[in-house]
Amino acid sequence: MIVAPGHGPADGHGQPGRAGAPAPEWPRVSAIIATRDRPELLAKAVAAALGQDYAGVVEVVVVFDQAPVRDVAGTAATPRRQVRVIANERAAGLAGARNTGIKAAAGELIAFCDDDDAWVPAKITKQVTAMRAADAIMAVGGIKITYGDAVRERCPPGAVIDVHTLAHSRLTGAHPSTYLLRRADLLGPLGLVDEAIPYGYGEDYDLLLRVARFGRIVVVPEVLADVLWHPGSYFSRRWDAMIDGLGYLLAKHPEIANDRRGVAWVQGQRAFALAASGRRVEASRAALVSLRHNPIEPRGPLALVVASGLVSAERVMQVLNARGRGI
Repeated sequence: MIVAPGHGPADGHGQPGRAGAPAPEWPRVSAIIATRDRPELLAKAVAAALGQDYAGVVEVVVVFDQAPVRDVAGTAATPRRQVRVIANERAAGLAGARNTGIKAAAGELIAFCDDDDAWVPAKITKQVTAMRAADAIMAVGGIKITYGDAVRERCPPGAVIDVHTLAHSRLTGAHPSTYLLRRADLLGPLGLVDEAIPYGYGEDYDLLLRVARFGRIVVVPEVLADVLWHPGSYFSRRWDAMIDGLGYLLAKHPEIANDRRGVAWVQGQRAFALAASGRRVEASRAALVSLRHNPIEPRGPLALVVASGLVSAERVMQVLNARGRGI
């Protein structure tokens, strides 16, 4: 548990403490950044992690996945800001790379950041403060999405995230680049990132669901990370990954399978991916399943339109991404 601060005079770091009692220490945070071959974007992500206004120690663990380990430019270490670069020693892909970082980390808290994203300076401070106040085991926050010339902000609704909400929404605003959670939970009862998910699709959503079953997830209701959507984004057009990954998640999580809106949402996504990959008959079947469970779920009709050939999946995605949304 993260020790809650008191409400007395400030300590030597400007943080509140109880009169006559030592102020609580700020927990060490390990930022896990998995990367492949995007050195310029990676340098920005690392610089933003090192530039946190956090009073505690931040170590950045850069995990190179399916790429040679390289030094990260411009990362001078200090006692409170440290950088390590290591190779992914587990399953190839994002899940294995993140787990490699978690196992190697020295921090009490683990934070994820994609290599094409960047944190705002107050991210960690605000999240640790929120976790203490809410006695939470995880914190997330909002994001600012940049797609070409379009910029949109997304923030998870409510003060906390529960399983019921996640059963029918992936909560795009609760982006993995805003995740902050306890390392002991990942190494213990919660478990590591699931490396068995096909193509690693939805590993962040799977983790969020598992955390929500286990404890409280608090929301910091403001932008904590700048997120870049671009053609090089890993899952921007991986239709096979979406088809197989969604099927895996639907089978793994009864919360989704037992929720009519959840089934409609997931089957609508699968239908769209099937249509985009040219599997029109399967797409139509999945779209009908989606509509049967929730007639107002929009993904099923979109899939039918794509399957009919009236509009391309690429065009639909361009419009959605420009609005800060995905399928």
